[in-house]
Parts: sequence; C-alpha cells; structure tokens
Amino acid sequence: MEPSFQRICLVHYHEIGLKGHNRSAFEKRLQANLQALLASYPLVTIHRISGRLCIFLKEGTTLKESLAIAEVVRTVPGVARVSTGFKCERDLDIICQAALLALGECDDFETFKVQARRNHTDFETNSMEMNQIVGSALCDAFPNKRVRMKGQDVTIGVEVVQNACYVYARSIRGIGGLPVGSSGRVVALLSSGIDSPVALWHMARRGAIPIGVHFSGRPQTSDESEYLVDDIAQVLEQSGCIARVYVVAFGDCQKEIALKVPPALRVIMYRRLMLQVAEEIAHREHARALVTGESLGQVASQTLDNICATDQAVGMPVLRPLIGTDKLQIIEDAQALGTFQISSQEAPDCCTLFMPRSPETHAKLPAVLEAESQLPIDQWVQELAANAEYRDYHCPSYKRRSAKSN
Repeated sequence: MEPSFQRICLVHYHEIGLKGHNRSAFEKRLQANLQALLASYPLVTIHRISGRLCIFLKEGTTLKESLAIAEVVRTVPGVARVSTGFKCERDLDIICQAALLALGECDDFETFKVQARRNHTDFETNSMEMNQIVGSALCDAFPNKRVRMKGQDVTIGVEVVQNACYVYARSIRGIGGLPVGSSGRVVALLSSGIDSPVALWHMARRGAIPIGVHFSGRPQTSDESEYLVDDIAQVLEQSGCIARVYVVAFGDCQKEIALKVPPALRVIMYRRLMLQVAEEIAHREHARALVTGESLGQVASQTLDNICATDQAVGMPVLRPLIGTDKLQIIEDAQALGTFQISSQEAPDCCTLFMPRSPETHAKLPAVLEAESQLPIDQWVQELAANAEYRDYHCPSYKRRSAKSN
C-alpha cells in the first residue's frame, strides 16, 4: 500500500535569514501575516522549521488548491520563494516515492536535478548520498528526462529535519523584502494614478505598515477617484500591504489657493498643504515618516528645487522610494502588482484641479513662504485632518486606532 502524503507549502526567505539575533522576531511576524492572510484556505497550521516556514495543508487538499495558496504566499512581503510539495517519513524508500509524486506534478520539463539537505546528523544518509539515491529513482521513473546540474528546468528539493522530511519540486519566486509590520508605520500619499500605489507597495516590501491618504478634489470635482483608490487598496490588501486609507476633501482649499496665490506657485502650495495634512494624520496614527510616489524630474512639481521647497513644510521625513526610477519601470511594477489597469482609468481628482498653464519648476523658498503667509494653513490642516474619512483594510500587523488624536 502506497503511503499518503500531507501536502505542504514551504516558504523560503532570504533577507530575514540575515537578521542575526533579531531573526526570530521577523520570522514570527511573517508567520503571523501568512496565518491571517490564509485564514480562508484549507490549512492546518504554519510552523517554523530550520530556516523555513512550513504551511501544512488539510487532508484532501488538491494540487490546484495548493498552487492557489502558493500564488497568495508569493505576493506577501518577506517571502523569497514558495514551494509546493509533501511531508513524509524519514525513510529513503518513502522519500523516493514522495519525490516521484512531486516531480510528476510538474509541467513541461526536460531536465531536473535533486538537491537534498540533511539538517540533523541522526539521519544516517548524508546529502550527497540522498542526491544519488533519489536521483536514481527519478531517472528510472522518468527515462525520457535528463539530469542537468546547472540550468535545469526543475529542482527536486529534499529537506530532512528532526522529525520529518519535506519534498518539493514546484517552486515560484516571491517578492522578497521584509514582513509588513517589522519596520514601523508610514503615511503614504495615495492617488488613483500609477506611481503612488507602487511607492506604497515598495515601502510595504521594506516591512512598513502603509496608511494611505487620498486627496480628493471633492466638492469641486466628482468622487470618482475615491472609488479607484478603493479598488487599488483592495488589490494591496490581498497581500496585507495596506492598513487604512484616509480620504481628504481638498477641493475648496485648492480653490482658495488658486484665487490668492500666484499661478506659478499653485502646485507647490497644493503639495505643501498635502504634506502638512498627511503629517497631522501621521501624528495621530503614530507613524514615523511620509511617503510619496515622486520620481526626480518626472513632472514640474518633482524638480529638485520644488521637492526642497515642498519638504520644508513638514518636520517628518519624506520618503520617495521611486525617486530614481523611470516611468517604464514604474509601469512594469504596477502591472506586476495588479494596479496598472485601475490606475489607467481617467478620473478627475485634486491633481488636475486648478492647474496653472506654466507651473514653477525652480521654486524659491522665500517667494513660497510669502505666498503661503496669505493663507490660513494651520486652520486648514486641522480641519482637513479632523474631517478626513477613512476605511480599514486587511493588514494583519496593523493595530486599529481611533481616527482622532490621542
């Protein structure tokens, strides 16, 4: 009678493994994130084993279901690679049977190799011997396939640990980085455009908990951009990459700025006010930095002079993960993330409201401060932050807070 093997997903990480004494905390954070994000899938538990996380699936889970779980896992920050396979006993004959089954579930391959690892020396057969024994069994079962040590189509992993063995062949690349929740909170300016969702996602990959702030042109424009931002947030929450989105009705303030500020400085003034409102929300959320999707020189507001004039409005660090990235790379990232099609839809928002024909590209701070002195900035910041509406999304590492200052 052939043994019945439990299906598993083996989660590999790279950067977490370099964390030394802090490694356990990062592993636990990733484990908790995966446990929450996979709550609706047929899994039993997730354990940490020998530099990996192992997701144990329920009896009767199909290959299709395990691959669907792997697709979710690969998008979670902190995961370098995820492999689907089987748990089996530490017996060479049984290991060979599990390897045959794992390789048989692979599609369209011509070459393979076995890569065994023995984590405990109480298992008498060493890694090199396991490679030879399992490889020989696979060659007998798949006579039309060839062994190749470099550039192979499939690698059959065999990992012998203290109480079991894990065998896998199908493996897909994850997005890497650090688990969300391991690097504190940030507040990210989030539009319905292409760039800002990608910037927010990059910060999530560095372990930050992103909280979005969307500046709507309402009531001077429709609220269509708000629905697109919600669609974007729903994509991001699938991998736990966004916690909450605030919507700030910004249109009336823009109208006042357009009436009182020289046209060339309008964009600078809009950006300064946005950062100040985002900073106030960040204080209420106990966030430590702001994030924007700006790329140096991409548009008029993103010249070095204008960035300096904008940053002077706040005391909190302003992080720009896309600052040295070109538009083509940003679009590629947005496509991989799954937000590009949403962001490609046109919607009136604050970014297109009351725009001057010739915006300033090299703002001088004294002129900016002089123009700003005519506006009730402090009052606007408090009112806009206090009246911001918010919606929460599924982010396992985010502890919900009241929208009010505490």
